[in-house]
Amino acid sequence: MLYNISNEELTVSVDSSGAEIRSVKDKSDYEYMWQADPTYWKRTSPVLFPLVGNYKDKESVYNGKTYVMSQHGFARDMEFQLVDSSKDSIVFRLEDNEDTLKKYPFKFMLEVEYVLNEKSISVNWRVSGKDEDVIYFSIGAHPAFNCTLEDSYLTFSKEKGASKSAPSKEKLVSYVLNSEGLITSKTNDYALDDGKLHLSNELFAGDALVIEDIQARSVSLFENDKRIVTVDFDAPLFGLWSPAGKNAPFMCIEPWYGRADGEDFDKTLENRKYGNMLKAGDVFEEGYTMTF
Repeated sequence: MLYNISNEELTVSVDSSGAEIRSVKDKSDYEYMWQADPTYWKRTSPVLFPLVGNYKDKESVYNGKTYVMSQHGFARDMEFQLVDSSKDSIVFRLEDNEDTLKKYPFKFMLEVEYVLNEKSISVNWRVSGKDEDVIYFSIGAHPAFNCTLEDSYLTFSKEKGASKSAPSKEKLVSYVLNSEGLITSKTNDYALDDGKLHLSNELFAGDALVIEDIQARSVSLFENDKRIVTVDFDAPLFGLWSPAGKNAPFMCIEPWYGRADGEDFDKTLENRKYGNMLKAGDVFEEGYTMTF
């Protein structure tokens, strides 16, 4: 079911299926978000949980048992429960069930909250365990913004905030993915032109760019020199993606708390790089902000 929140600047539609943003429109009815045309990509802004990227061979091992889970986890394909809403905010909740426990060994509660403030949307994630000594998980964002790649570029800043997202780097370093979507030891350097990464179909020929080591806290998308969106985050890494070979009319900026396994990883769940651990009674609270 679709739910709307709004203020004087923006109207946002969120689907209880996946707790996924489906639309962000301004006062002029301009649509910022990709509209999930399956010709290119059938999603708009999925929540990646409890996995970001791929397990090696789609498998993880915990306490001697092997679990199988597909790319980016199961939350994006599940129905969330509406637990709170107002004119300008909304909260959805997802909990474990018999099917999730076959793929993922922990009982959990995930809440996804969207809060409007002027031209910004704060996305807040809250993860907790249930009857567990400890749980391990990853979580990430995958919002897709309308643009024409050839007319667009990105800028990066280590300071958060739309007004501070000025060019501040000479290059980005990205880890290379193999054909199974796993992290290799190889990296690519992308030179920035006066702080700008110019977008093109060819840029994503090898799949997503995986940017580790806190190279930015703020990424802005511009089309024809007009700023479309700034994404601010505290995440330790982020992804940049548009479908390879499709010349798709959108760009994804993806803050991640977790990533795909390395191609030489031993599959042990608790040893995953950038994985998150929660002890009983603790709550993980993170997120990101989009300013249009």
